[in-house]
Amino acid sequence: MLTCEAIRYLLAAGAVVAVVLEILPLFNGLDWALYDRPTREYEQDNLAGYALYVIGGSIAGLLFRPEIAVPAMLMLTIADPVSGLLGSDELRTVKPPHILATMFLVSLGLAWSFLPTVAAVAAALAATLADGVKPVVATYVIDDNLSIPIVASGAAWVAMAVV
Repeated sequence: MLTCEAIRYLLAAGAVVAVVLEILPLFNGLDWALYDRPTREYEQDNLAGYALYVIGGSIAGLLFRPEIAVPAMLMLTIADPVSGLLGSDELRTVKPPHILATMFLVSLGLAWSFLPTVAAVAAALAATLADGVKPVVATYVIDDNLSIPIVASGAAWVAMAVV
């Protein structure tokens, strides 16, 4: 059985591998033929969603205790794809209310298994906000694959610290 420390090393290693795989094509012009189909158009000149997924989950896993990080990672792994299935492939600034409600309910259901109610609600709200709003900073889309686990973990941690 792996310890929490060993899992954290694996998370860090995964994040490093993802960053290296993304830096090579972005900065050296190396073209990975494998990336042509699975990446979205806006990911062609930015970090791809899979790398942000690994990095966001790794940051959550490295910064927060497992009972906080695991539900946040599950929100990205389960709730975000459910939300994505209900929406279209369009890049929107804000998702419709029925998709946000679904994201919140699925995230809340996942978080309740690990967290006290107040923290579960805070994490689900944060994940829903991260999923529903795609801010753009200097033409770079802040992908929810990066933000969901980080903001959900942060919100749960703050809620647990306050309560």
